[in-house]
Amino acid sequence: MENTEFGARLNSFKLGLKKTEIEETGHLTLALLRRANKAGLTCADLNFPDHLSNLEIKTLKRFSNESSIKINGLAMRYYTSPKFKLGAFTNPEKAVRELALDETKRGIDCAASLGCETMTLWMGQDGLDYSFQADFSQMWDHTIAAMQELADHNRSINLSIEYKPNEPRAFSLMPDVSTTLLALGEINRPNTGVTLDFAHVLYADEMPAFAASLINKKSKLLGVHLNDGYGKWDNGLMVGSVHPIQTLELLVTLFECNYKGAIYFDTFPDHSGLDPIEESKENIAITKKLINIAKELHKSDAIKKARETQNPILAQKVIRSSLFK
Repeated sequence: MENTEFGARLNSFKLGLKKTEIEETGHLTLALLRRANKAGLTCADLNFPDHLSNLEIKTLKRFSNESSIKINGLAMRYYTSPKFKLGAFTNPEKAVRELALDETKRGIDCAASLGCETMTLWMGQDGLDYSFQADFSQMWDHTIAAMQELADHNRSINLSIEYKPNEPRAFSLMPDVSTTLLALGEINRPNTGVTLDFAHVLYADEMPAFAASLINKKSKLLGVHLNDGYGKWDNGLMVGSVHPIQTLELLVTLFECNYKGAIYFDTFPDHSGLDPIEESKENIAITKKLINIAKELHKSDAIKKARETQNPILAQKVIRSSLFK
């Protein structure tokens, strides 16, 4: 957490993008990376396959080195086939499940060629919408088997599950931290873990710091997405704009977990027409400030005592003096 890398949702930088910027770089993804770098971001996660479409690996590597923006990892997106709407790994058709496996393996191979360590799997399409639509046991077994096969494909690449209660499906197969950890226990592979998304955790009616602590106990915390929201859906608001104290507690927990990964801002400035560069700068600024406060709270005897004695008044006094000077 001392020299944290900061990344962000790359597609948000399409807002305000000029045609000349694409022409100058030669590819939409490179133009988005340049804008992200202007915002002060030092790393990026690319969606596979769309961000890599018609883009040579050597070109991306050269651009990354020249612009000092690291490719932190890849994130799979399952929409090359309309049939994925009914699920990727949970799809009732074996051919579609195999297509999902093949595409993910190609993504893992691409991550390896880029020197990345992590492939993030957000399986929003894997779930159900109606009662009596799903054979739950079969869907579960298909997913566990798929994760095992993918983890074994390249043991040097981590597979990180990003859970979310729902959307686009009404109910996700991996909706919360407990279910995800249960699945990872069955998958039983050393190169697997969890990506924790702050707004998804709120959406799941969980405490972010508690979720991170459980992940650290039972698996590996491989990624952290910071954002904010009102807990009703995936708002993707600026960091600390609604839940600054819960964000601070999560950062303290990241110190306790010795988290060394990047902080990724999964926010949606494009939803309300915000300048994505300025929005990213603000996310970086407040996160740096909160990290500095979290570092002190992590060492605080008063906070330790407040936790040990379950004394919220003492904790509130320490938080008040730290946040409101």
